[in-house]
Amino acid sequence: MDQAIINSPATIAAGHPLIDIDWTVLVQFGMFLVLFFIANKLLFQPYLALRERRKAGIEGARVEAAGMTAQADAKLADYEKQLDAARNRANEEGRKIRLEAATHEKQVTDQARASAQQAMDEAQAKVRAETEAARLALLPQANTMAKQIASRLLGREVA
Repeated sequence: MDQAIINSPATIAAGHPLIDIDWTVLVQFGMFLVLFFIANKLLFQPYLALRERRKAGIEGARVEAAGMTAQADAKLADYEKQLDAARNRANEEGRKIRLEAATHEKQVTDQARASAQQAMDEAQAKVRAETEAARLALLPQANTMAKQIASRLLGREVA
């Protein structure tokens, strides 16, 4: 180093130089190297190894979490597929039951309609038969009744 810079007027005025370069610099440099190698072996390398293990652990956990997420997604998709199949089966069963109910309802309605029609036909036939029987029974008396009604209305005997 330049002695002129180190020995500035302010330093010389104080009586001794600001930086004194002698054999202690070499001792300090040697101590620095010894402490550097000791600290490297006992402090820095274990710390770096710890960081590397932690990083590997975190990456392993991330990979495991991604695998678990994929497995969960696959299970969820399978569950939804099974749920859709069950829902489709339930809808199909409901459709079959509604179809059977509609068929049964049609059969019952047709039977009731046929029974009602048959009862109506029988009732009409019975009424016709009774009407015809009453007509046949009253036909011989019709002339005499007509004469009686006319006589009463006219107030005299009708021939």
